[in-house]
Amino acid sequence: MSKRNKKAKNHRKNEITKGIFTVLEKEPNKSFNYKQIAAKINITDAQDRNTLIKRLTQLKEKKRIQEVDRGQFKVLENTKTYYEGTVDLTGKGHAYIVVDGIDDDVFIPSNKLNKAFHKDKVEVFIYPRKKSKKLEGEVVRVLERYKTTFVGIVDMQKTFAFVRPTDFRMYTDIFVSKDKLANAKDGEKVLVEITDWPDDVDSPFGRISQVLGIPGEHDTEIHSILAEYGLPYSFPEDVQKFADGLDTSIKEEEIRKRKDLRNVLTFTIDPKDAKDFDDALSFQKLENGNYEIGIHIADVSHYLQKDTILDDEAYERATSVYLVDRVVPMLPEVLSNNACSLRPNEEKYTFSAIFELDENATIRNQWFGRTVIDSNERFAYEEAQHIIESGSGEIPEEISIRETAYKVSDEVVEATLKMDELAKIMRDKRMDQGALSFDKVEVRFNLDENNEPVGVYFKESKDANKLIEEFMLLANRKVAEFIGKQKPKKTFVYRIHDDPDPDKLMALNSIVSRFGHKLDFKDKKTISSSLNKLLEDVKGKREQNMVDTLTIRSMSKAIYTIDNIGHYGLAFDYYTHFTSPIRRYPDVMVHRLLQHYLDGGKSANAEEFEKKCKHSSDMEYLASSAERDSIKYMQIKFMQDHKDEEFRGVISGVTEWGIYVEIISNKCEGMIRIRDIKGDYFIFDEREYAIIGERTKKKYTLGDEVTVMVKNTDLIKRHLDFALIPEDTK
Repeated sequence: MSKRNKKAKNHRKNEITKGIFTVLEKEPNKSFNYKQIAAKINITDAQDRNTLIKRLTQLKEKKRIQEVDRGQFKVLENTKTYYEGTVDLTGKGHAYIVVDGIDDDVFIPSNKLNKAFHKDKVEVFIYPRKKSKKLEGEVVRVLERYKTTFVGIVDMQKTFAFVRPTDFRMYTDIFVSKDKLANAKDGEKVLVEITDWPDDVDSPFGRISQVLGIPGEHDTEIHSILAEYGLPYSFPEDVQKFADGLDTSIKEEEIRKRKDLRNVLTFTIDPKDAKDFDDALSFQKLENGNYEIGIHIADVSHYLQKDTILDDEAYERATSVYLVDRVVPMLPEVLSNNACSLRPNEEKYTFSAIFELDENATIRNQWFGRTVIDSNERFAYEEAQHIIESGSGEIPEEISIRETAYKVSDEVVEATLKMDELAKIMRDKRMDQGALSFDKVEVRFNLDENNEPVGVYFKESKDANKLIEEFMLLANRKVAEFIGKQKPKKTFVYRIHDDPDPDKLMALNSIVSRFGHKLDFKDKKTISSSLNKLLEDVKGKREQNMVDTLTIRSMSKAIYTIDNIGHYGLAFDYYTHFTSPIRRYPDVMVHRLLQHYLDGGKSANAEEFEKKCKHSSDMEYLASSAERDSIKYMQIKFMQDHKDEEFRGVISGVTEWGIYVEIISNKCEGMIRIRDIKGDYFIFDEREYAIIGERTKKKYTLGDEVTVMVKNTDLIKRHLDFALIPEDTK
């Protein structure tokens, strides 16, 4: 028998075996004879029928199925071999299938993927486990594609083209016929949609849906990042037209339905380059000596009416996306920058949470509802910080957003200082209750008029930032508590954060112990306090950013859901998002639900809101991934102009193929490939988080300081490669 015939015969035998298990496992309580199984898997050929009978006997003898009566076969209990799972593709083309209920991931070699892509939902056949071997299997079929559109580069042939995806996990190119090219040219970056993948061809068929531009050009790369995650960068014409036609004027009859706060001292504090101001604070001292502080949020839901194309678009987007050089807003500019932006000396509709606080920041009273405000001032964080630090209302020219020095009123100074004092008390209370204090360094770029990076700076969170943060947290927490504690229980949108995974914390402890730090696992509160101590101890040290990043990765992800379990990171039993409806759809849902319940409405449909929560969480993840990619892109662009310079860096990651190094001065991260390190043959040691020279025993481990130079920058694939400068050559 030829090799080809033998291979075909074995393949058919495997197909029949899979068919047997599919039939038996689908109805585990029933038994079947060979004729019934043959009919269910469409066997009509005599040779295949003989193979089926033979395989049934073999599987029974191997105790993989049972014969419950003469010729009647049934699946064994607890021997299920077909599972549903999610594909996690590696850069080498192999995959691991993550299956709920199975501790170990199932390894799938590249030749057993059966056309599955990264994050696809698949049915997987798991081979019988051999002693001390990892779980292995093969993909039987793709149940649900995670995505069908990919960014790639056109490789034009005479009468057709291939599109080579830029995602390193995509192991196949995509065939595009001449009539589906959408006028794309050779070498252009495009968005291609897979339309079909016949069984007998190597590459899937597709059509080009959008030409993104020339690879390497700034707008092309930014649009590519958005396209990779299915995120839009402009509004459809009909949505824009609908938004532009909204009546955004302030009406007297609407004001009469609201609490009128236009005469109360109110101001906003935002980044100096902010375009929209969706929150404001009001302050007044009461006759009893307490303070009434209002958190006023743009009343987006007044304009964003349900069952309109504008609301549908906002829901689909679910969030604004903040890239390095632009914001892709959730709402058109007529709302985000105009009607819903709380600009000074303009009457605005707001939704407010108003609190009466005493000198100890204890809440004595609270009120929630729709309001109208007229903001007195707009401050940048730097200006508010100056008031806090100096106690003076004299704003110097160098930090002024008004391009000249100016003076604010004594009332504003008094309000700012008192709110800062109360915010610090609230923050201390949170920390005492086990809240985590993440002050991770955020990298920002100074861009010129062509969006070229000319410098790097680090965003710092000072008292003015923390003042705003504390009052926003207060509003979010108290709104969630107000609804969450009502009886009978009402459907509501919560922002939850589960406890950290103990295994991840143990791994984190193992790494930070190398730097002399230690976590305490005694109970929930000691874990929180030791994590805070760790984050405080590393401030200003070379390992700070790495430890901050690893600590964040050891945490669970915060998500939206109607099932409240509290927020671990903030140490709150109830928490939601109420304060940013311009840029987050869940906040819009919270405003609508809160007003519905204030009006005495019945509990909303739980299933509908859980579905919306899931969508919002998914879109938030995509947006944050795009934001990270845009920062990586700008880092590479920045490093292109620094190729001849040496940099000190910290080893931030170690893998079998290389070490990742983060430059201390600008936080740019690149990779040194193991094969490029001279002087020895290096082996990856997973337990040591290190690579070790086979001959010299030279060790490069997580957290080590090294000197690097830029070896290669690839804007298209977003790769930054470093060359290691040996210490003895410096």
